[in-house]
Amino acid sequence: MVSLPVATAALVIDSGDTAWLLTSSALVLLMAPGLALFYGGMVRSKSVLNMMMMTFGSLAVIAVLWTVVGYSLAFGDDVGLGLVGDPMQYAGLGQLLDPGSDGSSTYPLILFAMFQGLFCVITGALVSGAIADRARFGAWMVFVSAWTLLVYAPVAHWVFDVSSGDHVGGWLVNRLGLVDFAGGTAVEINSGASALALALVLGRRVGFGKEPMRPHNLTLVMLGAGLLWFGWFGFNAGSALAADHRAAVVFAATLLAGAAGTLGWLVVERFRDGHATSLGAASGLVAGLVAITPSCGSVSPVGAIVMGAAAGVACAYAVGLKYRLGYDDSLDVVGVHLVGGLVGTFGVGLLATAAAPTGVDGLFHGGGLGQLGRQLVGGGAVLVYAFVVSGMIGWVVDKMMGFRIDEEHEVSGIDLVVHAETAYDLHATAGARSAGPLLTPPRREDS
Repeated sequence: MVSLPVATAALVIDSGDTAWLLTSSALVLLMAPGLALFYGGMVRSKSVLNMMMMTFGSLAVIAVLWTVVGYSLAFGDDVGLGLVGDPMQYAGLGQLLDPGSDGSSTYPLILFAMFQGLFCVITGALVSGAIADRARFGAWMVFVSAWTLLVYAPVAHWVFDVSSGDHVGGWLVNRLGLVDFAGGTAVEINSGASALALALVLGRRVGFGKEPMRPHNLTLVMLGAGLLWFGWFGFNAGSALAADHRAAVVFAATLLAGAAGTLGWLVVERFRDGHATSLGAASGLVAGLVAITPSCGSVSPVGAIVMGAAAGVACAYAVGLKYRLGYDDSLDVVGVHLVGGLVGTFGVGLLATAAAPTGVDGLFHGGGLGQLGRQLVGGGAVLVYAFVVSGMIGWVVDKMMGFRIDEEHEVSGIDLVVHAETAYDLHATAGARSAGPLLTPPRREDS
């Protein structure tokens, strides 16, 4: 569970814990370009740069907003009912420049703030996959800015901000007793529900359900998936906030769940479709990692395998729901992150063992239905809040400036229209040395 430790005695900055959190922060940062490659390979060649730009744009704007006020909203003293933190308490993070410890942590608090900010970055970037091929870049930047402050920061306060001493945190973790070690609710369910709302606001792509919209470069997809798996160790094991046994247990669970998720998805493909695919392997890997994110500190190694495999199977079937229900989730954010997040969050109530770091028994280990009920309430609350507020933000942005590009530009290619670039120079090279410069750039659509 990502949180500031409870202060029982004055603690001193520990170089080992600090080094581990620095490393973990860098690993989570690596997940952003990993996601850009993963998503970039999954879209058509005419949309690659726009897809990647939405990830890098999210990284830029969220990092700034998180510093200015986002961290304070998420981790400031609660201003009432456990819903949001004091927006001015840590505004600008200048209060965290003191290199000494405040007596409640073994690492610099400004490092904790950056670590948490990178969680917000990857969560926001995940949402963009649902609207691939059809969103204005400028509108996306406005949306993700408002979403950071109105959706992610409050939910992070609910889930991650543990009360300690005089500090009062969020309602889900402190009052309800939700167990979410690294973000199954705040990251996975949050991004999946937000993605579903935004996909409904923008509507379907031209040709959805009628034309093939296959990934244009599966090599990029596999490379991106590998980087995501590598970065996920910082995401999960870094959430122990110390270089200790808890981090080692979480590391093992993350490895095993990713592997089991891959196998689960591939088995479904083999028996359902007759062949196992590279896209299925990459998707199953991510599904397993999504499910273990909330439960990595709560399950045994065998429990991690069961959790990952269950997510791989469930998500392999869930990605087809968009064709049955008619919503266009371009890159299956709903099918993988929302469904996988629900599997992992609810799975804590079933598979958790008190022998694991969080010390909670689920139903299958004699813990009864209590924890399962808390997980259901917590996951449901985040899902409803993220869906409603994200939909409202998307609707307002669409009415104010138009969220979707023109149909003719969507068909011709969003990269050239919005960014005046293409991912691949496929023109003939003959006579290139004698060719003059491009004097008339293509007409660009207002981003």
